[in-house]
Amino acid sequence: MWIPTEHEKYGVVLVSFRGTIQHGLPLEIGDTVQILEKCEGWYRGFILKNPNVKGIFPSSYIHLKNAVVKNKGQFETVIPVEDSVITEMTSTLRDWGAMWKQLYVKNEGDLFHRLWHVMNEILDLRRQVLVGHLTHDRMRDVKQHITARLDWGNEQLGLDLVPRREFSMVDPDEISVTELYRLMEHRHRKKEAAAPASTHHLFVHVKSLMSANLGEELEVFFHIYDGRENRPLSERFFVRLNKSGLPKWPEKSERQCTLFVDLGSSDLRKDVYIVVHIIRIGRMGAGEKKNTCSVQYRRPFGCAVVSIADLLTADSKDDHLLKVYACNTESEWYQIHENIVKKANSRYNLSGSNTGLAVALQLLHGDIEQLRREYMGLFTRGVCITKKLGFSDIIMPGEMRNDLYVTLERGEFEKGGKSVARNVEITVYVLDVDGQVLKSYMAAGSGEPGGDDYHSLVLYHNNSPRWAEQIKLPIPVDMFRGSHVRFEFRHCSTKDKGEKKLFGYSFVPLMQEDGRTLPDGTHELIIHKCEENTSFADCLRYLKQPFSKANLPSNNQTLKATKESFWITSFLCSTKLTQNGDMLDLLKWRAHPERINDSLSKLKEIDGSEIVKFLQDTLDTLFGILDESSQRYGLKVFDSLVHIINLLQDSKFQHFKPVMDTYIESHFAGALSYRDLIKVLKWYMDRIVDAEHQDHIQQVLKASEYIFKYIIQSRRLFSLATGGQNEEEFRVCIHELFMSIRFFLSQENNGTSPVAQTQAVFLRMFPTTYNELLKIFTVREVAGFVRETLASLPSVVQADSPLDAVKLQCIAKTVESQLYVNPESRCILLPVVLQVLQIHLQEQRDLVMCARILTSMLSLIRKEENGTVDPTVSEEVELIVESLLGVLLRTILEISNRPQPAGPTMRLQFQDVTGEFVACLLVLLRQMSDKHYQKLLQAFSNKDDLRDFLLHIFTVFRILIRPEMFPKDWTVMRLVTNNVIITTVLYLSDALRKNFLNDKFDYKVWDSYFYLSVIFINQPCLQLESFSPSKRKKILEKYGDMRVMMGCEIFSMWQNLGEHKLNFIPAMIGPFLEVTLVPQPDLRNVMIPIFHDMMDWEQRRSGNFKQVEAKLIDKLDSLMSEGKGDETYRELFNSIIPLFGPYPSLLKKIERETWRESGISLIATVTRLMERLLDYRDCMKLQEVDGKKIGCTVSLLNFYKTELNKEEMYIRYIHKLYDLHLKAQNYTEASYTLLLYDELLEWSDRPLREFLNYPMQSEWQRKEFLHLTIIQNFDRGKCWENGIILCRELADQYESYYDYRNLSKMRMMEASLYDKIMDQQRLEPEFFRVGFYGKKFPFFLRNKEFVCRGHDYERLEAFQQRMLNEFPHAIAMQHVNQPDQTIYQADAQYLQIYAVTPIPESQDVLQRDGVPDNIKSFYKFNHIWRFRYDRPFHKGTKDKENEFKSLWVERTTLTLVQSLPGISRWFEVEKRELVEVSPLENAIEVIENKNLQLRTLITQCQSRQMQNINPLTMCLNGVIDAAVNGGLARYQEAFFVKDYIMNHPEDGDKIGRLRELMFEQAHILEYGLAVHEKYVPQDMRPLHKKLVDQFHLMKSSLGIQEFPAYVRASPVHFTNGSPRTCRNSVQSIISPDGGRGVARRSCGSYPAVNRYSSSSLSSQASNEVSNITGQSESSDEVFNMQPSPSTSSLSSNHSASPNVTSSAPSSARGSPQMAEKHKHSRENTCLSPRDRPVSAIFPNPLDPAQRAPPNQIGDTTLPRSDPNLSAPDKGSSAKNMRSQSPGPTSRSPQKTAVPPFTPSPTECQSASLVSNSPALSGSYSSGISSLSRCSVSEASGTELPIGDHTPHPLPPPTTLPNSVSSSSDEPIRRENKTPPPYSVYERNNPRRPVPLPHSLSIPPQTDPPALPPKPHQLRTGSMKLDGTADPRVPRPRPLPRKVSQL
Repeated sequence: MWIPTEHEKYGVVLVSFRGTIQHGLPLEIGDTVQILEKCEGWYRGFILKNPNVKGIFPSSYIHLKNAVVKNKGQFETVIPVEDSVITEMTSTLRDWGAMWKQLYVKNEGDLFHRLWHVMNEILDLRRQVLVGHLTHDRMRDVKQHITARLDWGNEQLGLDLVPRREFSMVDPDEISVTELYRLMEHRHRKKEAAAPASTHHLFVHVKSLMSANLGEELEVFFHIYDGRENRPLSERFFVRLNKSGLPKWPEKSERQCTLFVDLGSSDLRKDVYIVVHIIRIGRMGAGEKKNTCSVQYRRPFGCAVVSIADLLTADSKDDHLLKVYACNTESEWYQIHENIVKKANSRYNLSGSNTGLAVALQLLHGDIEQLRREYMGLFTRGVCITKKLGFSDIIMPGEMRNDLYVTLERGEFEKGGKSVARNVEITVYVLDVDGQVLKSYMAAGSGEPGGDDYHSLVLYHNNSPRWAEQIKLPIPVDMFRGSHVRFEFRHCSTKDKGEKKLFGYSFVPLMQEDGRTLPDGTHELIIHKCEENTSFADCLRYLKQPFSKANLPSNNQTLKATKESFWITSFLCSTKLTQNGDMLDLLKWRAHPERINDSLSKLKEIDGSEIVKFLQDTLDTLFGILDESSQRYGLKVFDSLVHIINLLQDSKFQHFKPVMDTYIESHFAGALSYRDLIKVLKWYMDRIVDAEHQDHIQQVLKASEYIFKYIIQSRRLFSLATGGQNEEEFRVCIHELFMSIRFFLSQENNGTSPVAQTQAVFLRMFPTTYNELLKIFTVREVAGFVRETLASLPSVVQADSPLDAVKLQCIAKTVESQLYVNPESRCILLPVVLQVLQIHLQEQRDLVMCARILTSMLSLIRKEENGTVDPTVSEEVELIVESLLGVLLRTILEISNRPQPAGPTMRLQFQDVTGEFVACLLVLLRQMSDKHYQKLLQAFSNKDDLRDFLLHIFTVFRILIRPEMFPKDWTVMRLVTNNVIITTVLYLSDALRKNFLNDKFDYKVWDSYFYLSVIFINQPCLQLESFSPSKRKKILEKYGDMRVMMGCEIFSMWQNLGEHKLNFIPAMIGPFLEVTLVPQPDLRNVMIPIFHDMMDWEQRRSGNFKQVEAKLIDKLDSLMSEGKGDETYRELFNSIIPLFGPYPSLLKKIERETWRESGISLIATVTRLMERLLDYRDCMKLQEVDGKKIGCTVSLLNFYKTELNKEEMYIRYIHKLYDLHLKAQNYTEASYTLLLYDELLEWSDRPLREFLNYPMQSEWQRKEFLHLTIIQNFDRGKCWENGIILCRELADQYESYYDYRNLSKMRMMEASLYDKIMDQQRLEPEFFRVGFYGKKFPFFLRNKEFVCRGHDYERLEAFQQRMLNEFPHAIAMQHVNQPDQTIYQADAQYLQIYAVTPIPESQDVLQRDGVPDNIKSFYKFNHIWRFRYDRPFHKGTKDKENEFKSLWVERTTLTLVQSLPGISRWFEVEKRELVEVSPLENAIEVIENKNLQLRTLITQCQSRQMQNINPLTMCLNGVIDAAVNGGLARYQEAFFVKDYIMNHPEDGDKIGRLRELMFEQAHILEYGLAVHEKYVPQDMRPLHKKLVDQFHLMKSSLGIQEFPAYVRASPVHFTNGSPRTCRNSVQSIISPDGGRGVARRSCGSYPAVNRYSSSSLSSQASNEVSNITGQSESSDEVFNMQPSPSTSSLSSNHSASPNVTSSAPSSARGSPQMAEKHKHSRENTCLSPRDRPVSAIFPNPLDPAQRAPPNQIGDTTLPRSDPNLSAPDKGSSAKNMRSQSPGPTSRSPQKTAVPPFTPSPTECQSASLVSNSPALSGSYSSGISSLSRCSVSEASGTELPIGDHTPHPLPPPTTLPNSVSSSSDEPIRRENKTPPPYSVYERNNPRRPVPLPHSLSIPPQTDPPALPPKPHQLRTGSMKLDGTADPRVPRPRPLPRKVSQL
C-alpha cells in the first residue's frame, strides 16, 4: 500500500532507470527527485526539472538527502539541507549545461571553451566543499572564488544577478527591500568596477645576465628610483651572479626573487624607474691578465633602467631583457642612472651589443595579506621582502622596524705624495659600546644575508670619488646606545702585488648623549690620518676625537682647514627611536618640571609619526600632568589632548585609533580627569558665541568623540573606585554642558558666519557621542538629549545653508546609530526625523541624504516570521505613511521626469537616489496592512485629493515597471517590485470602484488604472515562457503568475464599468490587444471576451464597429512587427481550436449576436492580416535580406491596399519594401516600389505633414524628390528607358514653371540616359518558375507558383541553390508535372523549379529593321506578363524508324498577376494555359528558327558586328553538313509522304509552308556562302571550299538545279545586311526534361565556339538536344523517356532548350567516324537562356492580320545578277507588298491561343544560337535531304500576281496557322486581372498598337528606315498603312486606382 513519506523527501539518482514498467518514471544518473509516497522498496515521485510527470522507481536507486519541506501537502516544496553555495552551484551548473551546448550550436567557440573551463573549475571546488576537509579560512576563500566564478558565468550568459550575503543567496522575502536593493547595488557596483587597490608591490625575479665578455662574478643591485625628486624610494635588492651570468645560488629562490612592497598609487608614474647597478668582482682593469694580481676589487660594470609605467599594461610575469649601459668615464658612475633617464647619450654607451639582463617583472595589487592568499606559491617557495625607504603611506600599529640607512656619498682625498690619484676603497664596520664588531648587521641590500663589514666600489685613479652606495644597518634598539660606525680608507695599489694600504679612517656615533639618534641628512665626517698598520682594537681612543666638521669647536681650526673630507647621508626608519629632543623632554617631564610648559607648547610642532610612535607614553604623560597640577596645566593638557586626537583623524595615522581605544579601555587610569575635561569643554562651549576666532574651538569640537570617551571612562573608573559617589553632581555637569551646547546651537546666523561653521562641526561629531552616553545614561535619557539638541537648531534655515545639509547628515548618523535601533528611543526620535524629512522632500533638497535616512529607517521595520506585525512597528508604519507616503510619491515622480545629468558620476548618483527612494516606497507598501490602507484612504478629506493620490501612485508604478528602472539582470528586484505593485493595486481597486463609478465616474483615474495594468502584464520580466524551466518553476512557486492575477482584475474592473465602457472604446483596444498577445492561455481566455464586449457596446452606440476594426488592425500591425503574438493566438481569434477556460471563443460569442455577419467578417479580416503579419515577423527575424522578406512585405503591402484600404500603413510598407530592395541592390525593383507612393501624389502645392523621413513640404516638392530618387535608382538598375519617361515628366513640370536651370539639368540627364542605352552593356536576366508546395511554407507562398527574375549571371543551378538556402528544410522536386493533393496538404516544404522563357509584349520596336540590339534588348526583358515552357511527349504509336512522326510538344503559358520587373523579383502565376503543338508545326518552327538564325548571323557579319567569322562558319557547317548527310530526310519521310497528306488534308498549307522554308533555307545558305567567302580568313579557305562542295551536294540531294521563280533572284545587298523576314513562329518554352544518359557540366564550363568541328553533329544545339531528349548515338534511344519526365531542370546545370519538340535525325547516325569525332556532343550540358542570343530565344509572333501570306514579296532580295534592276523597281515592290491585304488563316487545332511576337538578333555568338529553337537530333541544321521537285506555289494553293515580273526575293516565312491567337482573348484576360502595380511603361501612353512589320527592308536612298519610337510616346506614323490605322490596337491597360492623396 502506498503511504506518504515523512522524512524521505529528497534524493539523487545513483543509477539510471529506464522506467519500462507500468507507471515507471525514467531516471538518469544525477537527476534530483522529490518523493511523495513509498511502498515495499519503491518510491513514487517526480524529477524536479519536470514536476508534471510523476511515476514510480526503485528506492535502492536513490541516495536520500536531508531536506526541509515547505507548504506541506499537495503543493509542498522541498529544499535540501545543505550549504546554500552548494545548492546554488548545482542549480546554476544545470542551467549552464543547456546554454553551453547552445553556444556550440551558435558557433561561439571562445565563450564555449572559457565556460567549459569555469564549469570544470566550479565542479572541482564543489567537491572540495562537499568533502568538508577545508579549514575555515580556506573554505571562505573557496566560497569567494566559487561565487566570483558563478557571477562571471551568469554575466557572460546574460543571466540574473544573484543577491548574496556572505556568499549565500538571499531570500528577498526574508530581508527588507531596502536591504535587498543595497545588496544588489553593491554586487552591481562590484561587477562594474573593482575599487583600485591603494597598495602595490613589484615582483622581481632575476634570471641571468647575457654578455660576451664575462668571466668574473657580478653583484646586481635593484632599487626603485624617483626621477622627479632624484632620490631612491626603496632600499636595495642584492643578487650575486656567477661567472656565467647566472644566479650563484640557483637552489635558493629567495635570493633571486624579491617583492618591493608598499608602493603607493602615486609611485606608479612614468618618472618612477627600476634602476639596476651591476658591479663586477675582479681585477682593476677588465682586460688585465690573470696573473697580474690576485686581489679582487668591486668595480663598475653597467647600469639598466626601466620605467614602472611600462609594467602597468603587463599583468603577467613577462620576461624583460634590459639593456645594460656603461659610463664613458668612471667619475660619472654615481649618476649613470640619471643620465640614462635624461637620455644624456654622450655620457654613457651600451656595454656590448648583445649584453642584456633577463628579469621577470610583475606589478601586484592589494595588501600583503591578500597577496599571500592569492600567490601562495610565491610565498611558500620563498621571496625576500624589499622595503620602502621610510614608512609606507599608512602606518600600522604594532609594526616593528629599526633600520638605519647609510649612503656613502663622496670623498675628497689628497694625493699623498703620489704622482697619480688614488684608488680608494672604504671598509665599513659597525661596533657596539664595547668596541666589538657587530656580526651580520651590515647589509648591502635585501636578498643576501648581512655581513660583518662592507667594501665599497673602487674608482680608478680618483681623488674625489663619488660612490652613492647605500648600506642598511638593521641594528636592534637595545644595541643602538653607544654603537658607532667606522669607515676605513685604503689605497688599492695595482703594482705592488695589489695590496690595500690603510691611510685614514672616519667614524660616527649612532646616538647622542641625550638619547637622540643620529639626525637624518648629510654629514661631513673628518678623515683622521693613520698609519698603514694602525690597530683599532681600543676604540675609546678615537671616539674621544671629533667625528664631524659640523660639531667642531670654533677654536679647532686645524681640522676645519683640512681639505680631506668624507660625506655620508643617514636616514633612520624606526618605530622605537626618535631624533626629536622635544619629544624626549615631554616624556621625561618629571626630570625637568620647569620645562613642562614649553614641552606642552612644542608638542604641536612635533611630527605626527614621532607622536604615534610613543602614543601610549605621551597620553600617560598628559594625564599624569593633569592629575598632579590640573589648575596650572589643565587647559594646555586639554589642548594637547585635542591635538593628538585630531592627529589620528589623518589618513596616515587613522589606524592608530584602535590603539587609542585600547588605551582608553585598558590603560587609562585618570579617574578624576572627567571633572577637568567637562569643565574645560564647557568653558569652550560658553565662549563660542563671543569668540572672534573659531578655528581652535572647531578643533576642540572635532575631538569631542574621544573627549567624551575619556569623560565617560574617567567617570566609570571613579564610580568603580568610590561605589558611585557624586553621581548627581556628574549628571548635573552633563546637563549643564548640554544646555551650553543647545544655547550655542540655537543662535541664528547666516550660513557662512564662523559660528554657523562651528555649529556644523559640532553636528558632524555629535552622533559619535551617543554610544558613550549610553554607557551611563538610559536609552530614554540619551534620546531626550538628542531630541532636545536637534530641536534647539533654528527651525527656519536658508535653503542653501550648509548647516541644513549637516543637520541632515547628523540625523542620518542618528538613524544609523545603535540608539535608534532600540524601539524605546525610536518612538522619541521618529517625529523629529519625519518632520525634517518631510520639509526636505517637499522642497526637493538634499535628496541623496534623505534617501539614505529613509533607507536606514525602513530597513529596521519588518514583519515577524509568522507574518504578524509588532504593534509598535505598526504604529511606526502608520506614522511614516501619514507623513511621507504622498511626498515620497511626488519625489519619485519629480526625479524620474527630470532630465538626467550629463556627467557619469552625477548620473550614477541620480540613479542611486531614484533606486533608493523606490526601495523605500516598496518597503513601506509591503509593510502596510488592511488597517493601514483603510486609514490612508479615510484620511483624504475630499475626492479630489484621493483622485490625485491614485493618479500619483499609478504613475509611479508605471515608472517602476520601466525597463530602465533597474539594470537588466536585476530580475529578483523586479519580481519583488511587481509583487508589491499587484498587492497594492488589489487594495486600491476597491477605492476606485467605490469612489469613481456611476455618477462619480472619473475617466482619467480609470484610464490610468487600465494603462498600468496593461504595461504590468507586458513586462519582459513576467514573460515566464522565455525563462528556463527551473527559473519559471521558482517564480511560480514564490509569486504565481502575476499576469493572470492582473488580467482577472482587469476583467473584473471592466465588468464593473457598465455603460462607462464606451469611454474606453476604441482607446483601450490597442492596450488590451497587447495583453491578449501574451502567450498565456488563461490570460487570453480572460481578455478576449472583452473585445466581444467592446464590439457589442460600439454596435449599440453607433450601429457598427468600424472604430474597433480600425484600431484593432493598426495595433495588430505595430505589435506583430515588435515580435508579439503567435499561431495559437490567431487560432484563438478564429476559434480554429477548442479553447480551455471559462469563456467561449470570440467567434462563438459573436455568432450569437444580431450583428454576427459584420463581426465574423471582422474576425476573418483580422485573421488573414495576422497570417501575413506572422509571416512578416518570422521573415524579418532572418539575418540577411532575401526573397522571403521581400515577398512577405509585398504580400502585406497589397493586403493593406486592396483589402483594408489603409493608406498610411500601405505607404509605410512601401518604404519598408524599398529599403529591403536597396539593401539587396535590387535597384529596378526599388524604383518600381517607390513609384507606388509617387503615383499617389499630384503635382499640386498642397502642404504635406512630416512623415517617415520626409520633412514638411508641398506635394509638388515631395513628388519631385521621389521622381529624382526613382530616376537615380532606374539608372543604377540600368533601366534607362523608364528613367527617360520620368525625366520628361519632370522636364515638363520645370518648363511649365519656367525653371530653366533645372530643365537644363533634366534634359542633360535624359541625354545621358540615351547615351547609356547605346554605350553600356546590359545583362539579360533569366526567368525561373518556382512552385512552393506544402503546409510548412509561409502563408503568402503556400501552394502557389511564381515566376522569378534571376540575378545577374545567375543560372538555374545557382538559383536553385539560393532557394534551397532560403528554405533549408525544403525538398527539391525532380519532375515538372503539376503536384497532386498529397503534396499540397503535406506537412513539409516542396520546391519545384525550372527555367521559363519570357514572351515580350512590345512588338513594334522588335520588328523594326535598323534598331540596335541595345535598344531591342530592353523590350525583350521588360514588362513581361507571360512566360512559356515546352515539354516534348509522344502521342500515339512511336515509330522507331522515325520518331518525329509522333513527337508532340506540350506548351505551357504562364500569365502573372503583375508584369516583371515590378515591385518584386517574383510574382504569382495567375493563369496557366496548356496547348499541344503537332509534329508538323514543330518542324516548321525548327526550320524557321534556323533560317532566322542564319539571317541574323549573315547580317552581323555584313555589318561588321562580329569580331570573327567563326559563328557563321559553324552555323553554315552545321546546316549544310546535316542536309548533305540526310538531316532533313526524316521530315520528308514524316510529312511529305502520300499517307500523311491524305490522312491530314487540313495540314496542306503547313506542308507547303515547310517546303517553302526548306527552299528558303537553301537560298539563304547560298547567299551566306557568298558573304562567308568575302570575309573568311586564309587558313579557313579549305573549310569554305568544302562547304561550297557540300552545298552543291545538298542542292542536288534536294533535287534543286535552280531555285523556283519566287526564290530565284540576283545577289543584292540586304538593306539591313541580311535577307529580312517577318517570321511568325510560335515560341516554345524550355524543357526541363533531360535524358537519362546526359553528362553534366558545372556552371562555369561553357563550350568554346571554336571547339566544334564543321560536321553536322558538332554544334552546341546538338548538345542541347541530346541533353533534352536523352539522345545517344543510337537512334533507338531517341525519346526513350517516360510520359512524365523523370528528371527535371533541377537536376541539370541549366535549363534545357525550351523549344525542343522534334528534330530531324542525322544521317550521320550510323557513321562510326561521326560518333568518334563528336563524342563531346553528349558531354555538353544544355545552356540556359542566358547563353543564347536574344534572336534565338525570343522569336516574336505577330497577330494574324500583321502576317504576310506566303506569296507576299519582300523588297530585300538575294544578291542580284540582273544589272537592269533599278532601285525604283525595288521601291514599287515594297509598295505592292504594303497594299496587299492579309491572307486567310487556317483553322487552328490548338486548345488555347498563344500571342504572336517577333524576334531580333542581339548577339553574335553562334554557339548558343539555337538554344531556344526546336533543335534537331544531334545537329544544328534543319536541312532538307530529298525534296521532290514541285512548285511551292502549287503546294501552297496560291499563285503569284500576274504582271509582277520583278526578280523574286527571299520569301518571308509564314507563321503556323494553328498558332494564331484569337484577338478577343487579350482584353478578356486583362479585365479579369487585379489592377497591376504602377508601371512606367504604361504611365503616359495607352498600350501601343502593334504596326504591320516591314517584311522587306526599304532601300535607304528612297525610304530610309524610321527610328524606333520614343519609349513614352506613340509614333502615329508607324501605326498607319496608307493612311489607315491598324484596327486591332489593344486597349490600354487600366492604371492602378489611386487610394487617396497623402
